[in-house]
Amino acid sequence: MERYIKPPVEVRYADELAALAASDTGKRPENWKLSPLAVRTFILGGSVKTPSGRIKISRKFYGNDALVERSIITLAGSRGLMLVGEPGTAKTMLSELLSAACCGVSTNTVQGTAGTTEDMIKYSWNYALLLSKGPSREALVPSPLLIGMERGIFARFEEITRTPAEIQDSLISVMSDQILNIPELGDEGLVLARPGFNIIGTANTRDKGVNEMSGALKRRFNFETVEPVRDVKLEKEIIVREAEDMAKAGHIDMPVDTDVAELLAVTYHELREGRTADGTVVEKPAAVMSTAEAVSVYFQTVSHAWYYGASRPDPAVLTENLIGAVCKENKDDLEKLRAYFRTASKEKSKAGAVWKEYLGSSKLLK
Repeated sequence: MERYIKPPVEVRYADELAALAASDTGKRPENWKLSPLAVRTFILGGSVKTPSGRIKISRKFYGNDALVERSIITLAGSRGLMLVGEPGTAKTMLSELLSAACCGVSTNTVQGTAGTTEDMIKYSWNYALLLSKGPSREALVPSPLLIGMERGIFARFEEITRTPAEIQDSLISVMSDQILNIPELGDEGLVLARPGFNIIGTANTRDKGVNEMSGALKRRFNFETVEPVRDVKLEKEIIVREAEDMAKAGHIDMPVDTDVAELLAVTYHELREGRTADGTVVEKPAAVMSTAEAVSVYFQTVSHAWYYGASRPDPAVLTENLIGAVCKENKDDLEKLRAYFRTASKEKSKAGAVWKEYLGSSKLLK
């Protein structure tokens, strides 16, 4: 079997999707691969009965279950879904999971940037064929919006507010009328959306005001806010699970150190909330203290240990990686991190050897 660095969701969880499809007896919207109930099970976990026994479906999204349920129903009602929130709150992952479960395709995507143009969203042309044969379907190069309409699948629009406002507004007529007109093709240029077509957008709240969505476009979407993980135990579980998956994919044969994962989860939680477990106020860094960033910091520490022959992740190396993550946007955050270590050392000095070693590495912050 061919290996990939990051296989699409529909490839990574192909066995689970097949088991759900085989046992799915629920009502499903036209052209969906699974019923809303089975989509919920795929994302939030559970089990299904098959001829060979029950198969466990892993939980893939940790957060507000009701948000997931509302998102599924929004899409089942053919209304656009906009997932908003802080960076690193798994908006993209939820978008991928929904697309894979409902349509079997999670890769029909537009990545929003300041350079995104309308042809990257709708369609462009093979100019060699255009010059030789003139405007024709053969010369047309479909982009994600057109692909989604013709196939009856979702089009994902990542970081939509980074895209210029006039490009964003090109979605309005398509979402209202479910029609895309290609004037160059004349009478044959009217594309009608097939059942199942929809748009899932994501937007970071920190990008608010960069290219604010127009009121007309906002009215075409149902908005759902994806909140950061608030529970330390859950954040630790996510760090451990994701790090194990990344280590397996990278052929890193090193057990996850749950104690190190816990102290990292506590650090991120307390810096994000601006308060330690005993109620002491600490200054929040300007950087995004997301769970996704915590996973990256931990995996980087595990990789360091593996490739340099250490027996376990080193808390001092963890601190070095933490500095890079926290201080990448604002150098003033280094002083906030120092202050946190000074505050935390008073509270956690008796929490065990790992915490002592971790807090002892504060000299690296100078």
